[in-house]
Amino acid sequence: MTSPENSSTDFIRAIVQEDLASNKYEGRVVTRFPPEPNGYLHIGHAKSICLNFGVASEYSGGVCHLRFDDTNPLREDVEYINSIQEDVRWLGFDWGQHLYYASDYFDALYAFAEQLIADGKAYVDSLSADEIREYRGTLTEPGKESPYRKRPVEENLDLFRRMRDGEFEDGAHVLRARIDMASPNLNMRDPTIYRIRRAHHHRTGDKWCIYPMYDYAHALSDSIEHITHSLCTLEFEDHRPLYDWTLEALDVYRSQQIEFARLNLTNTVMSKRRLLQLVEGGHVSGWDDPRMPTISGLRRRGYTPAAIKTFCEHVGISKRDTVVSMALLEHCIREDLNRHAPRVMAVLNPLKVVITNYPEDKVQEFDAVNNPEDPAMGTRKVPFSRVVYIERDDFREDPPSRFFRLAPGREVRLRYACYITCQEVIRDPETGEITELHCTYDPESVGGSTPDGRRVRGTLHWVSAPHSLEAEVRLYDYLMMDTNDEGEEDGRDFISRLNPDSLQVLSGCRIEPCLAEAGRGDRFQFERQGYFCVDSLDSEPGAPVFNRTVSLRDSWARIEQSQGRSGVA
Repeated sequence: MTSPENSSTDFIRAIVQEDLASNKYEGRVVTRFPPEPNGYLHIGHAKSICLNFGVASEYSGGVCHLRFDDTNPLREDVEYINSIQEDVRWLGFDWGQHLYYASDYFDALYAFAEQLIADGKAYVDSLSADEIREYRGTLTEPGKESPYRKRPVEENLDLFRRMRDGEFEDGAHVLRARIDMASPNLNMRDPTIYRIRRAHHHRTGDKWCIYPMYDYAHALSDSIEHITHSLCTLEFEDHRPLYDWTLEALDVYRSQQIEFARLNLTNTVMSKRRLLQLVEGGHVSGWDDPRMPTISGLRRRGYTPAAIKTFCEHVGISKRDTVVSMALLEHCIREDLNRHAPRVMAVLNPLKVVITNYPEDKVQEFDAVNNPEDPAMGTRKVPFSRVVYIERDDFREDPPSRFFRLAPGREVRLRYACYITCQEVIRDPETGEITELHCTYDPESVGGSTPDGRRVRGTLHWVSAPHSLEAEVRLYDYLMMDTNDEGEEDGRDFISRLNPDSLQVLSGCRIEPCLAEAGRGDRFQFERQGYFCVDSLDSEPGAPVFNRTVSLRDSWARIEQSQGRSGVA
């Protein structure tokens, strides 16, 4: 089994290659992605998915298992299982025949627990949860042994079987591994490996009223599946001694746990608990809200699998926790959509322009390039008429310096069409608001140039008023105002740090008629606006809803900020 020459050489792949060279696992590479079905996957999970499936795919014969660690029925749901499978497939990965559940092994896990009891390596403890925490000690003080720690094997087996048979209430007893109450690693101070929990399980029904703890089930599930390299994030580093102890104590197949840094991203939250709080509190519309860092949210927002994979490659694999700027993720999606998304024109805040010297009944069609990065995408026909819409921000009565768009007496170019000059500003007599502009066009400039070769500084996008379609556009911004979510126990109310401007809904936007055929999920670049996609849930035929995936770089905005002025170049 060999690795490709162009495979990455991060420390995990280096370990895998060393193991292959030494024939540690008989030339096998078997990884696994083990999500708990208690929430939707987010961008951090995408990094793990790309790593686990990627490592397996780089070696001939390598496989990656998808295994649901469904050991806590109180928090799990089939909805999450379905969404996880959809997300993994959407990213482009396939587990083939290797779909598993920790619940597949409940009988085996129970038998292993009885073996630990029989070998004197586990005991039934009758302390309460609060007492167990008190007896565990602290980081600076050793724990104390439970008074039930020396129960005879026969009594422990009897109690454990009666726990299984439902004789005791939840919390009356737990099964603990007998390891070392003085260990400097709190995870090794006789950790709980089984607890009583009367809850209906989505797969096993009411067969069990005791369920294994995650650390115990995870190690043995890896062993049962003969996982060679169990890749986990750094928070499991302190759990590795328990992982190894479990496999050694039972003398079973020894999988190897390796930890890597999790993904931390600015301006969002990555904790499942916090994401659930956002959903249940109505702060977002659901797990797939386009502001969420969930894979389903990114998909609905218009992100592509290729962009997410590229982002994960750029982030890389390391042993040190770092915080990655959201700007890198945005860069990756811009680069991908720039190559593949068709260009169209859309006016988000329309201002009516009447071209007074253009015939009222005349309609022309101009050829517009679909994507200059890909000539094979060809061109489309854009209708032009006497009345068009332009962006309201593209006109200023008293323009600042370096504002090169439309102003009274100024000539600009309508992209693909002609040159126009503003002659008159029409206002609402009651409010004074500008309602329309009256302009003239140069017939010699049709097609975008003039015989005298003169040039103008400003080029505007537009749509023909009678031909354009009305659409709703949703402008999404960062979920959080903070650049870094510093963890769950920092004492701050993260809800108060939500960005109040994370969503702006624009109605009455005008789009090119070609977008009438756009399907849900289709992606486009709105010229000079950004990248947008058709919303996968709320769009209807004839009533499209567009989500902004990411904005374009706006050089004028940076100039404005530095000069303290308003305007767009």
